[in-house]
Amino acid sequence: MSCSTPVQREEFDRYFIPMFNPAPFIPVRGEGARLWDQAGKEYIDFAGGIAVNALGHAHPALCQVLTEQAQQLWHLGNGYTNEPVIRLARHLVNATFADQVFFCNSGAEANEAALKLARKYGRDTHGDHKTQIVAFGNAFHGRTLFTVSAGGQPKYAQDFAPLPGGIQHAPYNDLAAAAALINDHTCAVIVEPIQGEGGVVPADPAFLQGLRALCDRHQALLIFDEVQTGVGRTGELYAYMGYGVTPDLLTSAKALGGGFPIAALLAKAEYAKALNVGSHGTTYGGNPLACAVAGKVLEIIDEPALLAGVKERHQWFLKGLEEIQQRFPIFEQIRGRGLLIGCALAPRFAGQAKALTNLAAEEGLLALIAGPNVVRFAPALIIDQAEVEEGLARLSRAVARLVRDAAQ
Repeated sequence: MSCSTPVQREEFDRYFIPMFNPAPFIPVRGEGARLWDQAGKEYIDFAGGIAVNALGHAHPALCQVLTEQAQQLWHLGNGYTNEPVIRLARHLVNATFADQVFFCNSGAEANEAALKLARKYGRDTHGDHKTQIVAFGNAFHGRTLFTVSAGGQPKYAQDFAPLPGGIQHAPYNDLAAAAALINDHTCAVIVEPIQGEGGVVPADPAFLQGLRALCDRHQALLIFDEVQTGVGRTGELYAYMGYGVTPDLLTSAKALGGGFPIAALLAKAEYAKALNVGSHGTTYGGNPLACAVAGKVLEIIDEPALLAGVKERHQWFLKGLEEIQQRFPIFEQIRGRGLLIGCALAPRFAGQAKALTNLAAEEGLLALIAGPNVVRFAPALIIDQAEVEEGLARLSRAVARLVRDAAQ
């Protein structure tokens, strides 16, 4: 069968293990913050590939660097290094708190590596008792057995028991509860500066500051999961910069490759040394194709004007969402930072976030959910004002339909 043979959405249900339930249409082309499906219908993209497409679809500079690298070198494996990966590591180290990096392929892999590093460092440095991990309720850190156990959403973990032990959860933004769990047996505390999948809930500055102090007191590593918040999403290159709290380890993925799979673990040198030769690894991580693209993504995003533009776009969204709220009081709270925005539905519309995003798609807008009660937006960082306004106009039509249906 030729790779150009036409496909239909129904074939997904036939051929795929049923872990996903994608939309009834298939996007086939993208440009910037817009997409077109097989039927030629156009959509404004407020989903951004789940905060991945930071520079939109088919960005010319990314297309060029990918094509150029594809004509030179694709893959080597970890027995060799390459030029793009060194350039990318150098940029990340120079731009952040980190001294050294490890590249892999997904946020889950980056978090897995961070948790393994923390456990190994704790045992190597302090002894076999130093293995406990503190995480937070409603968190999401990935789908490996270790990371799904650290995540604070039992629905993702309970069917895969027995789970790795030594992980305790405190309520998010509850410093006193965290302090009750963190002790001299704790090797790491892992936290999202903004809980993404958990509802787009920003951390209180005092909460992160308190975690930093507790980790210092008990010689535990503070891990920031910036898989969703990193690479410009909040208007800072990484969200920790806006909080003024520096972690020991940081994980980055999603936007780092602008759509090409890549992830990174950033670490201070004194902790990075725990993962010595042979202690951890990856086949595809740090391959030249991914690193060439990620290097260009960082080059474009790590500029003051672009980052300031993210904060400006946040205000565009707030203005438009407040206008919708005045017409249809559907939101209980609008929260988030930069271009990671969550709209929590009012109690009357509890559980209908997916219904609203389905209606939005019918109106020509792609949006996300963050649990059953929160509509989430994570568009391209370079989306223009006309696209924001048009997308919100389409959202308004979807909201009007949801409200009308609820009244019947």
